[in-house]
Amino acid sequence: MIPKAIRLLISELEKLPGVGPRSAERLALHLFWFGKENTQMLANSLLSLHSEVIICPQCGGLSEKTGCEICNDLTRRRDIICVVEKPLDILSIDKSGAFKGLYHVLGGRLSPVNGVGPEDLRLAELFARVEKESVKELLLALGMDVESDATVYFIAKHFQNSDVKISRLAQGIPVGASLDITDGLTLERAIENRLPVNGV
Repeated sequence: MIPKAIRLLISELEKLPGVGPRSAERLALHLFWFGKENTQMLANSLLSLHSEVIICPQCGGLSEKTGCEICNDLTRRRDIICVVEKPLDILSIDKSGAFKGLYHVLGGRLSPVNGVGPEDLRLAELFARVEKESVKELLLALGMDVESDATVYFIAKHFQNSDVKISRLAQGIPVGASLDITDGLTLERAIENRLPVNGV
């Protein structure tokens, strides 16, 4: 019989994404053998998530209470904003080191079927930033689905009569992939986004 405290921990761990009943059980038992001091340090770290980390009021990304590291970095380009769906996307893109501008988190995608309209996203904040900060380009780093396409179209339409350049991440065949295992939609996007071969 598993003690009540461990059963309670297992049920809480199961709420985490990607953690099933067996994984939750293994983690709970590991935490018991982890020792009281180490478990206390883990508990303190979990509690500090909500006392030390906030959503940046400007970009919508994860930030220290003392200020957003990216927004406050004066070495970053201020004339280009990369628009993403969620804060985790910022971490993925910034880790690549390929983008040196600022970010803006929408907090989702337009989806009329699911009742998500423009007022449910951080679109008004984005439009205000572009106007206030003299942004020259928006890089729309959204997914490859109907909702993302609708969101891209909505943003592009808003700026159709302005000088703001709207770009989107290139979509197509990943590096190292073989054509025989590439799905039709990916191939279609790769053809649509084809690039000229220079020097030939």
